[in-house]
Amino acid sequence: MTRIISGAAGGRTLTVPAMGTRPTADRVREAVFSRFDALTTVMGARVLDLYAGCGAVGLEAASRGASRVDLVDNSEKAVKVMFKNTALVSSAVPNCTIRVHRSSVAGFVGASAESWDVVFIDPPYELDNATLLTTMTLLLSRLSPDAVVAVERSSRDPEPEWPDGYGVLAPKDYGETRVYWLDVAE
Repeated sequence: MTRIISGAAGGRTLTVPAMGTRPTADRVREAVFSRFDALTTVMGARVLDLYAGCGAVGLEAASRGASRVDLVDNSEKAVKVMFKNTALVSSAVPNCTIRVHRSSVAGFVGASAESWDVVFIDPPYELDNATLLTTMTLLLSRLSPDAVVAVERSSRDPEPEWPDGYGVLAPKDYGETRVYWLDVAE
């Protein structure tokens, strides 16, 4: 069961697609938001959730006071579930704009004129590092100067290559999950 952990929509149970997604576990999501809170603020932030699946991370950010959340996934099933979950959470967060986008991640980031303060990237573990590197490169110009980016990968995989322009902070392991933390290099 995937649910909103905290904030205005806390406790609401989210729908998860039957196949094709790997929702971030509640305990990992809680740890991720604790780290976001230590590094930046989610309150009032513009949040981007890439490879969003059911939208749990972005909707958690909305529940915790984000001003805008963009949920991006290329799967039609995931997008349908995200619309359902967004409707469930929206009434509790009237001051947050939540937008669902059906698009490839690179296509969305490359075409967007928006900027973001908090970004969570949770690609399928089988996604190759070259594709992740392309996304990270495209994303850099769309980040606010104080942005924080979290990238979820398998703890068994080697660390991805990061493009110039990012500062790499200490990763954190949560069982089979490793979250890499990055900011914009000065």
